[in-house]
Amino acid sequence: MPAESAPEADALSPVLIIIPTYNEVDNLERIITRVHEHNPQVHVLVADDNSPDGTGELADKLAAADKRIQVMHRAGKQGLGAAYIAGFKWGLEHGYQLLIEMDADGSHRPEDLPRMLKALEEQNADLVIGSRYVKGGKIVNWPLTRQFLSRGGNTYIHIVMGLKVRDVTAGYRIFRRGTLERLGLDTVESGGYIFQTDLTRRVSNLGMKIVEVPITFVEREIGVSKMNKNIMYESLWRATSWGVEDRIASLTGKRKKQRQS
Repeated sequence: MPAESAPEADALSPVLIIIPTYNEVDNLERIITRVHEHNPQVHVLVADDNSPDGTGELADKLAAADKRIQVMHRAGKQGLGAAYIAGFKWGLEHGYQLLIEMDADGSHRPEDLPRMLKALEEQNADLVIGSRYVKGGKIVNWPLTRQFLSRGGNTYIHIVMGLKVRDVTAGYRIFRRGTLERLGLDTVESGGYIFQTDLTRRVSNLGMKIVEVPITFVEREIGVSKMNKNIMYESLWRATSWGVEDRIASLTGKRKKQRQS
């Protein structure tokens, strides 16, 4: 079923998982199967960036066999952030109340999602982050150098931006509909992994509640990670710029005015 067609109204789940894909043909079916094994009620939107390996065609096949699956075919590789923004907008247009970010490669375990959903409701959160860096969180199969860079980057962002979130760059998230509607999605320009930091900052600056839930992050077994040094440098540069901008705004009272408006 193409993403342009809405699911039947009486079958609409309030929960939509958005899975961006680019060359994930070996991972896609297994992650969706795991999603529905542990969370049978949720819907899935595959946002494929015209993968040359046939991921989009596989997504169409899966959608044809399961009304809980939708597919968004995008013109080409435009970045993680752009895929999520497109998915968020589609989900909001079609009435979903909870919108979830999840990687296709299995690093975000569907088994952790019920605990995240429970925390959202019990703690009345606006955003729930599946966190590697709070007590109980852990990483499996990452080399020490990758762990050092990730932890170091998160610590730097945490300090320079004044955010209380421990895992600012985490990509496993649950947003309430109302949270996304307040973020100004049309003004989000960050496209790569810094997109996660950007949205965290926006939620925090609006005074909304962010809750971190410990998860087990598992490095992909199939395929190649999209992370590289350029992405890391861009993240640190943008985080520094935002940190300076937010501190100046705080000093001049602009943030207070924004919260009151």
